[in-house]
Amino acid sequence: MVTAALAAGLVVFLSAAAPSLAPDPGGGGALIPHATAALPTADLPTWGPPNGGAAPAGAAADQASADPVVRGRYLVVAGDCEACHTDVGGAAWAGARPIGTPFGTIFSSNLTPDVATGIGTWSSDDFYKAMHNGVRHGGARLYPAFPYPYFTHMQRADSDAIYAYLKTVPAVSRVKPANKLPFPLNIRLLMAIWDALFFKAQTFVADPSQTEQWNRGAYLVQGPGHCGACHTPKNFLAADKNKQALQGGKLDNWTAVNLTGDVRDGLGAWSEADVVRYLRTGRNGVASASGSMTEVIYASTSRISDADLAAMAVYLKRVPASGRDVAGRAADPATLRMGEAIYVDSCAACHRADGAGVVGMFPPMKGDALLHAADPTGLTRIILTGARAIPTPGAPTPLAMPAYGAKLSDAQVAAVATYIRATWGNAAAPVSAGQVGKVRRSVGNK
Repeated sequence: MVTAALAAGLVVFLSAAAPSLAPDPGGGGALIPHATAALPTADLPTWGPPNGGAAPAGAAADQASADPVVRGRYLVVAGDCEACHTDVGGAAWAGARPIGTPFGTIFSSNLTPDVATGIGTWSSDDFYKAMHNGVRHGGARLYPAFPYPYFTHMQRADSDAIYAYLKTVPAVSRVKPANKLPFPLNIRLLMAIWDALFFKAQTFVADPSQTEQWNRGAYLVQGPGHCGACHTPKNFLAADKNKQALQGGKLDNWTAVNLTGDVRDGLGAWSEADVVRYLRTGRNGVASASGSMTEVIYASTSRISDADLAAMAVYLKRVPASGRDVAGRAADPATLRMGEAIYVDSCAACHRADGAGVVGMFPPMKGDALLHAADPTGLTRIILTGARAIPTPGAPTPLAMPAYGAKLSDAQVAAVATYIRATWGNAAAPVSAGQVGKVRRSVGNK
């Protein structure tokens, strides 16, 4: 039985672990902020000619390849491994990328075959134990910043394929900096307790009552995609609240929206085609990606096969609605009038007076899931700091929204946020100046 003191110590791991996306009572994990927020275009590799939104050439063949190296290369893209294991401006897969948490910083591991600082001395069995059990070469337990609570669902053949690919990348000598976690949270032995409470090693088993496509989508979402790291709420130790799987979360001062079938704040109003286009291009007629999701789309989902995106869409569209009521108390009329004036002055040129936006360019305000999120952090941050889309093959122009933090006071930001959450049929709770001020301080917006 965990003592109160030890349980309190484990709280630090709530930001150093990753949760399981699917409604899987045996899974679990804790929240880790994505490695970065949206990357500036200058830091992104060159795409080449846009291809109209279709999968990159060869993606389907790579997915089905009998060559484990080729298939492993595809799987590291599907798993968005680059996001943590390639530092901005650093060598590919050499790690040492800082992963910020509310309790300290964890640095990612070197996955190149360098003998001294990478996985050069690891066997495929060692690699599988890390993926499946969260135990690294030498026997030490990994922090769930490495999302083994998701990767445990992956088939051994896929783990071996990833290992085979990583063994072919150039070896790079780069020592990982020491994690910056306070005592006693820097003691890896505590992970045995966290694992006992929240982790169960298990391999994905297909549901015979579902289609092959649904099962493929479930596998991608639960395993390599590890989507619940953002989109599942956490308990006080930051493990998944499995009964609320996919109902949205918060990380790094961004809101990860509800992915269940709720109509207002979830995917209930989206079609499968909407889901596919969003994951392929970062935009659709319903929403535009922002925050950490931009990097996921850029480095991962925009590069995988059409069949895999369609499978993920089929799976996600069949996750039942949470059934919660996102509407809140009525907004003050004076606040709505202030918010409307600000919207007309600063927002309507792009998002239009009727909130309809411009398809493929500026997301609509009407019916937007982010606007209906119970936690307005994401919306507030976008108003304060602006947002920038990322270039993808199907949407190569990185459109941007300006920051209004220097122009608008906390009360004004709250007013316009409240207005758009309560207009055009939207029905979400008002935003207070205090909530805006908290976000402003958290993101360093003066």
